[in-house]
Amino acid sequence: MEYSYPLEPDWTTEEIIGAVKFFESVEKAYEKGIRRDELMDAYRRFKEIEPSKAGEKRIFNEFEEVSGYAPWPVIRQLKDAPDDRIIKGAGA
Repeated sequence: MEYSYPLEPDWTTEEIIGAVKFFESVEKAYEKGIRRDELMDAYRRFKEIEPSKAGEKRIFNEFEEVSGYAPWPVIRQLKDAPDDRIIKGAGA
């Protein structure tokens, strides 16, 4: 698939890399599954980059619109999953 990730123009290079890693982690959850700790690390970094709930919601919605992958169900699983669980996106 080819699409552009929703990135903010004021993010630094390191922040862009962190955000892209998070988006790739969500994609991986949908496509083949991802270890909980790997997804947790990517999400924690994303929350450092975009700490506001409103910003997170807007970016998640933009990502879902361009990719078809909804981050919210994956994050809900992340918060409820035991430490060693593989997280899979809806329909995966």
